[in-house]
Amino acid sequence: MTNTLGDSLFQRKQTAFLLSPDKSLSELLQRLWSPDVLEFRVFDRGARAIELMFTDPPDLLVVDDRLTDISGRQVANLVKSENVYRQLPVVLCLDAVEGEEPWNWNQLEVDDFLVRPLDPAEVRNRINLTLCRAMRALDANPLSKLPGNTSIIQRIQQLIDSGDDFALAYCDLDYFKSYNDKYGFSRGDEVLMMAARVIVNTIRSYQGVSSFVGHVGGDDFVFILPSDKAEDACKRIIKAFDQIVPHFYDPEDRKRGNITSVDREGKTKVFPLMAISLAVVVNTGGRIGHYGEVSSIAVELKKKAKEVPESSYVIDRRKS
Repeated sequence: MTNTLGDSLFQRKQTAFLLSPDKSLSELLQRLWSPDVLEFRVFDRGARAIELMFTDPPDLLVVDDRLTDISGRQVANLVKSENVYRQLPVVLCLDAVEGEEPWNWNQLEVDDFLVRPLDPAEVRNRINLTLCRAMRALDANPLSKLPGNTSIIQRIQQLIDSGDDFALAYCDLDYFKSYNDKYGFSRGDEVLMMAARVIVNTIRSYQGVSSFVGHVGGDDFVFILPSDKAEDACKRIIKAFDQIVPHFYDPEDRKRGNITSVDREGKTKVFPLMAISLAVVVNTGGRIGHYGEVSSIAVELKKKAKEVPESSYVIDRRKS
């Protein structure tokens, strides 16, 4: 049993609905996790659970195909047909059968399955992984598919707690709003995808080191590298970005080196071509104790980086 939330894979307590008339299945699941980590609410019939699920949705749905009032397959398909609850992970518990599988995975939309006879270790691992996949999918940025805020904060705090030295870079695009206003959101999204690819490909090129890339949202990205790699990464990202970004402008704007758009006050103004600013916070010797300190330092660094009209980076190397 996973006894405490701190020992588990989750950042908060998880809740699950178990729809099953099988008491042995209920007892097994409730034995594998402490209710402080993963709490199961058990229903021996499906109808009541479905009613509650749409008013107070759990983090996970475990459905037994032995339900008598509605089949587990029907429950799974019902949940996945609702756009609002489509992301709710569903695990289907099935009885083993001889010969060819009686279910068609193209017609049965579930996130994982358990087959009797049940192995406790496999049950625990499959359900843990299902919840982790769901959390990652919900956190991922819908455009770039990179990890979002929750994963970013979690990774930074893990590095701080473990006492590891690291460099965290906040990257954002200068003059992106003016580009979006003139060229439209579709072309703006193409720029964001380009920026994401440049950052990811650069960071991936550092083999054999622990690294991370996340997408805070909009035109804000982060990456984490060992501190001795950060400055080189910034230089390479700036070089690649500056070479590519002019090609996202119409020929006349590219040739002129600027565009006419509106500022945040709605006034017409001339803007340079987009640039990228990087603010790098270096944590060595455990000088930073919480994610919030990293964020605070980065805000000040970003202001300095943005004082320069072209692409630039600023690195904070303070010892304390």
